[in-house]
Amino acid sequence: MLSLWLESDAAPTHTDDSQSLIALLAEDPDALIVAVDGALVVGSVIAAWDGWRGSIYRLVVSPSHRRNGLATRLLASAETRLAKIGAVRLQTIVVETDPVAAGFWKATGWDQQVERLRFVQG
Repeated sequence: MLSLWLESDAAPTHTDDSQSLIALLAEDPDALIVAVDGALVVGSVIAAWDGWRGSIYRLVVSPSHRRNGLATRLLASAETRLAKIGAVRLQTIVVETDPVAAGFWKATGWDQQVERLRFVQG
């Protein structure tokens, strides 16, 4: 998974490590949705639910498998998973300076929220 994120030029975060991935899988193994082609992992998305809001993270597709609808199918799987467990409000964070990611999300029908600031720690 970490190799996929790296090779796909996903914007790195401080949780892109084995320990964080193991913690995610221990807490909610169904949150990680993976696309495979044979033995090769070619896509991923994390669909997390905190009881208040569903969050989508790490929607990533290998460069060799882009432009064939895989990201759209992964997003649909994430939305379905979150709806089944009770999420009615969903969010995602997109790197504004990544034109591919921003273009994808603008084409999904999701609304870009512009009237809110985001503050983070860590």
